[in-house]
Amino acid sequence: MKQTQTHIHLVSALFVVLLGFIWPLHAEQKPKPLGLNTVCIDPGHGGKDPGCISPNRKYCEKDIVLSIGLELREKIRKAYPDVKVVMTRSDDRFIELAERAAIANRNDAKLFISIHVNSLDIRRKGARSVSGFSVHTLGQSSVKNRDLFRANMELCKRENSVILLEEDYSTTYQGFDPNDPESFIFFNLMQNANLQHSLMFAEDVDVELAKGPIKNNKGMSQNPFLVLWKTKMPSVLVETGFITNEQDCRQLTSRSGQKEIAEGIYRAFVKFKKRYDSSLNLDSNASVGKMAPSVESDKNEANEETLSEKSPYYGIQVLVSSKKMSEADPFFRGYGNKAVLVGKVYKYVVCPDKSLENVMKIRKEMSRLFPDSFVVKVNGNSIERVR
Repeated sequence: MKQTQTHIHLVSALFVVLLGFIWPLHAEQKPKPLGLNTVCIDPGHGGKDPGCISPNRKYCEKDIVLSIGLELREKIRKAYPDVKVVMTRSDDRFIELAERAAIANRNDAKLFISIHVNSLDIRRKGARSVSGFSVHTLGQSSVKNRDLFRANMELCKRENSVILLEEDYSTTYQGFDPNDPESFIFFNLMQNANLQHSLMFAEDVDVELAKGPIKNNKGMSQNPFLVLWKTKMPSVLVETGFITNEQDCRQLTSRSGQKEIAEGIYRAFVKFKKRYDSSLNLDSNASVGKMAPSVESDKNEANEETLSEKSPYYGIQVLVSSKKMSEADPFFRGYGNKAVLVGKVYKYVVCPDKSLENVMKIRKEMSRLFPDSFVVKVNGNSIERVR
C-alpha cells in the first residue's frame, strides 16, 4: 500500500513537472499579428570591415551605423511591442552581404532597412565640402534616360566591395566582381517585386530625414546594391551623411545627432506601417473606400456593362500607393487595374471579376508576378481582404 502511494506521488510530481514545461509553451503561442509585424534593421559593415573612416581616423562607419540602428530598434520596440525587430548585427561583427538578406528572409521580415555612411576620396578637389543624406532602392533608375551604371557607380562599388572580404564570393554572388563595371549589367535583369513599396518607404525616409540634423538632401535613386538584391521584401539603403564632411561628421558621431537620425527613420517607419496595415484592412478607417476616377474611363465603358463598380466584384490587390497610376503603367504588367481610393492612398486591384472562383483560379499565377498580392472583395464603397 505504501509503495502504491509512493508511486502515485511520483507520477503526480512528474505530471506537475511536465505541465510546467508544456503550459508555458502553450501559453506563449499567441497568434502572429498581421500587417507589418517584422522589420529587419541592417547596420552596415562591422568586424573586420570598418566601412568609411573619417579623415582624422577617429571614427568608423561600422560604429556610427550600429549606434543608429540600435536606437531605431528601441524606438520601434517601445512604440510597437507586437512588432518583431530583427538586427543583422547588434554588435561589432562581420556579416556577409548574402547573409544579411538571408537573415531578413528567414525571419519573414516585411521591411528591410540598411543603414550606412557615405564618403568621398578627400584627395579629390572639393570632396570635403560635399554633404548630405540619400536614400536608395534596387532597380532601374527613376530618372528617364539616366545611366544606371554610371550614376552612383563609385558608391555602389564601395558598398559592394565588402564581398571581397568573404570566402568564395565569386560562387556566392554568381561571378559578380565589384571592380568590373560589366558585372553590374546583371542587375538589369533583377526586377524587385516589391519595388513600388520600396520606393514609397524611401520617399518617407527622404521626407523625414530632411527634418533632421543633416539638412542637405541628395535625394532618392535606384542603384545596384548587392545587399538589397536578395531580399524578398520592400528594402532601402540609407546613406545618412558624409563622414568626410566636417559638419556631417559632427552630427554622425554625436549621440544627439545619431538619435535624431534614428528618429527620422522611425517616423518614416510609422508612416509606412500605417499604409501597409491599411492595405490589409487592419486600420478601422481602411474598411471604407471610394472608387477613384478611371484614367482611361472612355476605354472601359464597354466593360462597365458587365462589371459595374456599383456591384460587388472580386480581384487581386497588388499594390498600395499614395500616387495615382495609369492602367497602362508597366508595374501592372499589362493586367490593367481598378484603383480604389482609401483615405489618402490608392489600392490597386487587377483581374476584377464577379466570380470569386474565377479570381481564385489565377491567384497562383498572380502571386508569382506580385508576391505580396491577395484576393479582395470590392463592394460599392468598401474593400476587404478575402484570402
